[in-house]
Amino acid sequence: MKKILIANRGEIALRIIKTCQRLNIETVAVYSEADKELPYVKEATVAYCIGEPPVQKSYLNADFILEIAEQEQVDAIHPGYGFLSENAVFARKVEEKGIRFIGPTAKTISLMGDKIASRQTMKNSGVPVVPGSADGLSDIEEVCSFASEIGYPVMLKASGGGGGIGMQKCDDEVALRNAYQTTKTRAKAYFGNDEVFLEKFITNARHIEVQVFGDTHGNIVHLFERDCSVQRRNQKVIEESPSPFLSEQKRVEICEAALKAARSVDYVNAGTIEFVVDENENFYFLEMNTRLQVEHPVTEMVTGLDLVEWQILVAFGEKLPKNQDEITSNGHSIEFRLYAENPTTFMPSPGKIEQFSYEMSEGVRIDYGYESGSTVTPFYDPMIAKVIVYGENRLQAIEKAKAFFNKLTINGIKHNGTLFEEILSEESYQIGNYTTSYLTKIKA
Repeated sequence: MKKILIANRGEIALRIIKTCQRLNIETVAVYSEADKELPYVKEATVAYCIGEPPVQKSYLNADFILEIAEQEQVDAIHPGYGFLSENAVFARKVEEKGIRFIGPTAKTISLMGDKIASRQTMKNSGVPVVPGSADGLSDIEEVCSFASEIGYPVMLKASGGGGGIGMQKCDDEVALRNAYQTTKTRAKAYFGNDEVFLEKFITNARHIEVQVFGDTHGNIVHLFERDCSVQRRNQKVIEESPSPFLSEQKRVEICEAALKAARSVDYVNAGTIEFVVDENENFYFLEMNTRLQVEHPVTEMVTGLDLVEWQILVAFGEKLPKNQDEITSNGHSIEFRLYAENPTTFMPSPGKIEQFSYEMSEGVRIDYGYESGSTVTPFYDPMIAKVIVYGENRLQAIEKAKAFFNKLTINGIKHNGTLFEEILSEESYQIGNYTTSYLTKIKA
């Protein structure tokens, strides 16, 4: 295990490089013309420009990335998250080249990437799923008819979707008809598949996920849950562990359900089972993300484990470093996704970061992708960094986060640090009483 190519960019690429440096593994970075000055490019052992800024001409250019991997004689490719991380065709090509893919098998990615097929797999395994269509819906009349059967509101979703992309809440038939073609077109553009399906929308819901890990020796464990209910545009903004909502009994049940889900597909490497949880703590399978999550540092902070290191070890055939009884969760951790965006409208705010400064303290971790002088371009997700805080309890973690954002300085672009200050001082968040509609309500 000497060299790994990272098929990604920004903070996750730098995050992977840090673990590789600690393990004395050389790294190969790839970057677009727009990213040539970013920190991860400078930190890698070697870096290659792979094309123009648009993702189709750079980070999604799988064949060129594979050429570089072969040229550099890498042992493995780490896809990070997004881009090619859940692309079964890419994973299969990597495997065929005799290079390790740091993630699950192409077969598992394909099965879990199809949201309709994954729902059926979970249902067959006894994992509760949100009421919805068993198959893809081919035309608008069929969609409206099924929506009438299960009752509004409903979620119209892309079968190949994920990460909050390709889904639309519809409160009535008019909204559903308006969203149908837009959702199909967006799904085709993002996932190459315009198939859609319907799910019953769970009101007053929480979005809670469980981190799972499997190895090639048949061992599968969970690393507890993360509450990801603070969202905007169906995308997570704040995540924390443990969930302030779940009772201890439900925590045990949801983690056991996640293990059942992972075992049903003989899961290998890092994965996440995502659930929607109603106000009575009933939980339902949403989807499985067959990759490392943006919010994995939350789990690292409460377990004391390096999930990227685990990924690498498992990819090279080693057993999981710990069994279930040896994995514990201590204290409380919260992650804040710091974006270059208008904190009111949530619209991106690209531009040059004139100053990016903050004060570090015990229990604070920054996973950054940009620094002072870096330019946030309009081509990619505008996340500047992730701020992760840890405390002995939730209140202490909140106080540490308040202190951090109070002294955060970012000049040159708009950012959502002020939004986090507002949330951290808001009573319902402080007592853990929030749902996926929380941001919509406080910004109304």
